[in-house]
Amino acid sequence: MALTQISSNKCFGGLQKVFEHDSVELNCKMKFAVYLPPKAESEKCPALYWLSGLTCTEQNFISKSGYHQAASEHGLVVIAPDTSPCGYNSKGEDESWDFGTGAGFCVDTTEDPWKTNYRMYSYVMEELPQLINANFPVDPQSMSIFGHSMGDHGALICALKNPGKYKSVSAFAPICNPVLSPWGKKAFSGYLGTDQSKWKAYDATRLVKSYTGSQLDILIDQGKDDQFLLEGQLLPDNFIAA
Repeated sequence: MALTQISSNKCFGGLQKVFEHDSVELNCKMKFAVYLPPKAESEKCPALYWLSGLTCTEQNFISKSGYHQAASEHGLVVIAPDTSPCGYNSKGEDESWDFGTGAGFCVDTTEDPWKTNYRMYSYVMEELPQLINANFPVDPQSMSIFGHSMGDHGALICALKNPGKYKSVSAFAPICNPVLSPWGKKAFSGYLGTDQSKWKAYDATRLVKSYTGSQLDILIDQGKDDQFLLEGQLLPDNFIAA
């Protein structure tokens, strides 16, 4: 699949690039960012996938996080996709900040009008890694995943639903139990319908209870004064208990 380079900037000896492509899963053009460390000029490197939170695009992590120096020093290729389909132009996708645009929630949607485009789980799990493996110097056997908030909900479920695929999963202020959080209830009812049994397949707290794969290195980093922790959106204690 053809990639169109949108930008390329030197950074800590490597290159921070942004690409656009026609997504088969999402039926629209999608952008993703990829950082190539100096080590990638001569050999294949581990791939680290970042999933951003609500309202974000591929730009938030590359412009705000300051990750480039560490990625350069450790020889990591870091990939950061957008958080939802773009240019879908469906009625209702821009009516609220926590549903639709910027709020893909890493699910394969089953409800109209979202189901033909909002398939972020399959995009993150299948289409994007295939693109990265085919076009960049990465070791497909050395992948890890991390993110923030909604993106960490995605990182956790991707790792738990696919034992052995990722070496580690790291979560910064993650939505750990979306079937019980206001954000999750809103997104899942719109994307997956009212049958809450379907929601459980995308809930990290439910998935960790039945996980039977090899040992998985999981890091959750959560600030105790986080507004959304106090509002019951994140629920990390439920995940720890499970």
